[in-house]
Amino acid sequence: MKYTSLAALILFTSPATAKDWPQWRGPAGTGISSETGVIRDWNKQKPKLLWNTEGSGKGFSSISIAEGVIYTSGNYNDKIKGQGVSAFSAKDGKLLWQTPITKLPPKHGYGGARSVPAIDDGHLYVTSSDGAIVCLTTQGKIVWSKSFKDEWGGKMMSGWGFSESPLVDGDRVVCTPGGKNAFMVSLDKKTGATKWKTKIGKTGKKGKDGAGYSSIAISNAGRVKQYVQMTGRGVIGVRAKDGKHLWSYNSVANSTANIPTPVIAGNHVFCSTGYGTGSALLKLDGKTAEELYFLKPKVLQNHHGGMILIDGHIYCGHKHNGGDPICVELKTGEVKWGPVKGAGNGSAAVTAVDGHLIYRYQSGHIALIKATPTAYELKGSFMPTYQEAQSWAHPVVSNGKLYLREQNRLMCYEL
Repeated sequence: MKYTSLAALILFTSPATAKDWPQWRGPAGTGISSETGVIRDWNKQKPKLLWNTEGSGKGFSSISIAEGVIYTSGNYNDKIKGQGVSAFSAKDGKLLWQTPITKLPPKHGYGGARSVPAIDDGHLYVTSSDGAIVCLTTQGKIVWSKSFKDEWGGKMMSGWGFSESPLVDGDRVVCTPGGKNAFMVSLDKKTGATKWKTKIGKTGKKGKDGAGYSSIAISNAGRVKQYVQMTGRGVIGVRAKDGKHLWSYNSVANSTANIPTPVIAGNHVFCSTGYGTGSALLKLDGKTAEELYFLKPKVLQNHHGGMILIDGHIYCGHKHNGGDPICVELKTGEVKWGPVKGAGNGSAAVTAVDGHLIYRYQSGHIALIKATPTAYELKGSFMPTYQEAQSWAHPVVSNGKLYLREQNRLMCYEL
């Protein structure tokens, strides 16, 4: 059985160029950049800072990029109240526009925005942390907005704010309000009109009702297109054509926060959560999910930095509130190396490019690690020019540049 990340490449479509980063986890939704020719040894040559600019607002959102423009969401100051979307020139960091999408900054733990705007056909789709999906033009004009609570009885599993980055799929945009009778919804991307909504079935006792902190991934397992999502009760599969709830997997749920986006590998799904939970590989047949193995939390638990699948191996940070690098064979669950103490402290958000992994630690430190199951190979690290709080925003690689969001700052480094 062969597991690769290549299958995911056909699942996401965008008019943006191959080197753009038009949505959460990049063009294919895998966290992997298709670029080559970047610096492969930071011990010999560290990335050079090109610009450092303000204006992104408070929050932990990563960024999306298309056609030379960067988009992100954040909480603004007293001058521009509320939470909204900002656009910057990728060339020099110049602030192009800001548009509030809420009247006041939402109130919840770890204040600030979380959602990465999805770019499609001259429009942006973003989720506010108080629970609304908003469509804007790429010039910053609001086209439509839908409240999760008012429209669908939306609910989060716990109190840190809605964090989902919407999924654009063809003529629809899909998101997860977490309501009892509208857990996931498919909307007409032009008007916001509801195409279908999911009534959730049996999910198990672990965890809590409501949406988790994850974003939707697409599977075509068993020739049935379905949306796979981590929720307050674990992972679920929803049929794409009509929103029918197909299956649930509860063992990977915890009652605090279920966060990492599931990794799709052909007819399989790899999932993991922190808070002492663990990880699992599921096999899908288009209607059900079968657990092939479960890894206890002492073996592997990914808190919220995400997981990368390369050549049949999972790379990520291990440990609750930790980002210790680890490599696990997907097919067997065997640990190939790690966990090892990383170059920084706290959880680690991971992005891949040109056979290497970029780990961004909560402490701000950035590390380059070779993506090989043979051994842990650290290829250098550096501390960005600015670090303020928990550096949780995922690093982005686009057009030979490394972009880092740090609260109200954006930094761009030459790769």
